[in-house]
Amino acid sequence: MAQLPIYITPEGHKRVREELEHLWKVERPRVTSEVETAAAHGDRSENAEYIYGKKRLREIDKRMQFLAERFERMRVVHPDEQRSVTHKVTFGAWVVVEDSDDQAHAYRIVGPDESDADGGLISMDSPMGRALLGKEPGDDFEVQRPRGPAIFVVRSIHHGARPELR
Repeated sequence: MAQLPIYITPEGHKRVREELEHLWKVERPRVTSEVETAAAHGDRSENAEYIYGKKRLREIDKRMQFLAERFERMRVVHPDEQRSVTHKVTFGAWVVVEDSDDQAHAYRIVGPDESDADGGLISMDSPMGRALLGKEPGDDFEVQRPRGPAIFVVRSIHHGARPELR
């Protein structure tokens, strides 16, 4: 059974690739060197630097394997290609919404590997992300949040740079 693709923006794809390269070319060689140095000091069973270094190497290898497997499944979605297709909220779009207190918020719909709520990047799998997909300017929608339901209105949809809030 084929695994489902993991959707990601070009920026998110670049960050994952850079992390994988950093782990492989910088972090792993540095920790390997530290473990070799610690091993040269003799008894490894009581050598904290050696034990910690081996543990850190296992963590790095596990993270690299996780990223490599996800990287193979990633499908980069270019937001600019979505602009000409529809005027609805799509993956990669920035959306300005207004809440019931007339406060404007900007969110970008991204994949789960790049979500950052503080930065306005919300996963397409989150309650807000799922509620926004397919909406048009002027549409109102409800999102179930831990502190209760909230009503929002889509004010605008943008492709490219993060929109300014007024």
